[in-house]
Amino acid sequence: DVEKIRIKITSLGLTESRIISDETIQQLFVECRLNNFLAEETPLSLPKPKGGQRIHYNYSTVINMDKEDNRAEREYLKSILLEPDQPADSLKFTVVSDPPEDEQDLECEDIGFAYVSLKEIFQKQRDIIDQDIDVFYSQDASAVIGKLTVTVEALQALRSVHEECRND
Repeated sequence: DVEKIRIKITSLGLTESRIISDETIQQLFVECRLNNFLAEETPLSLPKPKGGQRIHYNYSTVINMDKEDNRAEREYLKSILLEPDQPADSLKFTVVSDPPEDEQDLECEDIGFAYVSLKEIFQKQRDIIDQDIDVFYSQDASAVIGKLTVTVEALQALRSVHEECRND
């Protein structure tokens, strides 16, 4: 398991009335991105939750970090660990509005963003397990519009990369 980052997107709850009452937002899915390498999305878009409710994705994915096939990803993790001012040190989760079936000419729209800092996981030596993280509004990064429950198990991969740095 040292060569993998496991990500689980459990559920989403919205707290922002603008989003909850917006009729054009009906179905939501979540995308997860590691820097510019790779984006994974929940296979289903689910009906937008009403205030106080949550929608459950229970979606898991694994990012392989083995040395043979994923050198670029490992180099990126090294840069997170070695460069103190690396701005992109997080997994980015994007909550996306999926247009209804009968309006497929409409585009998907980013509603909000949430982040998990890989550097922080390494510094605290602790994975994120079923934790609520803030979802920030795409049009106002200071406004929290909801909570996303995620698991990010990256500590072993980060330790492995860190060990590799020390041996280089």
